[in-house]
Order: sequence, then structure tokens, then C-alpha cells
Amino acid sequence: MTDIVEVEGLERVFGANRAVDGMTFHVKPGEVFGLLGPNGAGKTTTVRLLNGILPPSGGSARVFGLDPASDGPRVRQKTGVLTETPALYERLSAYENLAFFATLAGVPEADLKPRVLEMLAFFGLQDRAKDKVETYSKGMKQRLALARALIHKPPLLFLDEPTSGLDPEAAQHVNALIADLGRQNGQTILLATHNLLEAQRLCDRVAVLNKGRILALGSLKELARKLWPVTWVDIRLFEGASAESASARIQALGGVRHVQAEKETLAVQVEAEEIIPQVVAALARENVPILKVIPRDYTLEDIYFALQAGEK
Repeated sequence: MTDIVEVEGLERVFGANRAVDGMTFHVKPGEVFGLLGPNGAGKTTTVRLLNGILPPSGGSARVFGLDPASDGPRVRQKTGVLTETPALYERLSAYENLAFFATLAGVPEADLKPRVLEMLAFFGLQDRAKDKVETYSKGMKQRLALARALIHKPPLLFLDEPTSGLDPEAAQHVNALIADLGRQNGQTILLATHNLLEAQRLCDRVAVLNKGRILALGSLKELARKLWPVTWVDIRLFEGASAESASARIQALGGVRHVQAEKETLAVQVEAEEIIPQVVAALARENVPILKVIPRDYTLEDIYFALQAGEK
């Protein structure tokens, strides 16, 4: 299946500042793809380039096979955009806002009312549909802005810091809605964020950025393997079992790099995750009483700071 977004060597220069410096990445249909980096990393500029708001200084970008620089209006017909600023009409009601933006987006008149009601219900705003937006909390405004971005059912959604400035409860609500869109509805999403936990929860793959460049790209598991080729696993034994004795039985096993034994726990370093079942099987053959096997997982925070530290 053709990639929805294709970026090759994309550049954008503002004077002496290379805001986007040779980026290359693709976004697949139905994928939640993250652009992750600090302020000034080039996230927002990239979103603007892909929407045709800014022309590139070099390289190329294709969205649905179209060049945003020359086909911006056609690209924007197929995309929705949500930024940290809701961009709503405060003195209009939620219903009036969505009806207005649906008309602008070309939603047929016969579909307009059902579409607006569908969006209000999906985002939990139906009970406040007639209230003016100026009476809404910040979290409610952001949910309405997300409904506005989706009112014409675009196949691609750009989210630029969608939970910035929200309190934890409101941010959690917005993230849950985004997760529903991606996992249940198959919505293709490009998420630009500096929030590591948000990116880990929502994204299938991420590109970690610094000063306009991509430092690394892949899924959480792929990035962890690139940075740390070996894997650690903790094997807990039943109380009274000797980890020291069990250690001797797997030291010489192929793929085992190192074994540490302490009380009823074995810490085993292996060359790849695929070795772990072999280690467990070897212990089971020796009647070692295993209570629990816990592979050590790296978080996106671990990966992010390891990559950023390499740039200093």
C-alpha cells in the first residue's frame, strides 16, 4: 500500500537557521507517527511544510502523492490540523462552530447536521452543544477543536502539541480520544510533540528530532535494539531456591553474555530476546523453580535522552 506521507531530504531555512535539515521519513496508512523533540527541533515547521503553508528550501514532500508546495489546497482538503491553540469562534456554540467549519470544508448540506451531531457525540460534547464556546474549559475547547479538524473526515490528521497547556485530566481525555481514532478507527495521524509519555502511549513509530534533523526513527522496540543490542531479563525463583546454583546451569548457554545471581533472582544478559525462552527451558530441564520472568523494557524516555545526550 502506498505511503500517505513521503518526505525525502526535506529542508527549510530561515536566514542562518536550518529549521528542517534534510529530513527523510514515510508515514503508512493507519499509522500513528510521531515527530518527537524539544522546542525548536523543527516539528511545527515540518507540519506546515506538509500542509503547504510554507514552501521548502530543498528536498521533497508528497502527501497523497501531491506536492504540498504547489497543491496546498488539494492537500488540505484531505487533511485535518489541530494545534495547541484551538482556533474556534468563542461567541458561537459548539454546534455552530462545527456547522460553519463543515460548510467551509465542503461537507454536503444533507450530511451536515448528522455529521455535526456525530462529532459532538464522539467527543462527549452533545450535552453542551448549544452553549457558547467562551463558557467551555480549555480541555473542552481542545476536544471541540479536534472535532473541527475531523469534521470533513480527512484520511490524515496532523496534531501539533495537542495537549500543551491542558491539565492532566483534560490531557488524558484528549489522548484517549486520539488513541480511539488511531486504534479503533484506523485514522492516520502525524503527531508532533515533546511529551515523551504521550508519544509512547500513542505512536506506532517515532522520529526523534534535534535542531531540524532526525536522530533516529522506528518503533520503540526497534530504537531500543539500535541503542542497546543486548537484552537483560530478570528471572525470579521461588523462595528458598538457590540463584547461585541455577546460574551455573545457564552460564555456558549459547547467546548468554552474563549472569548475575542474588538471593532468589537471576539477572541474565542475552544477545537477543529470542534467547530468553531457551534460558527458561534450560532452567526448567534442571527443575529450577521459576516464579516469574521479567524482560527489562526500555522506555521512550530512556531512548530519547540517550539520543539527545549523543548530540551534546
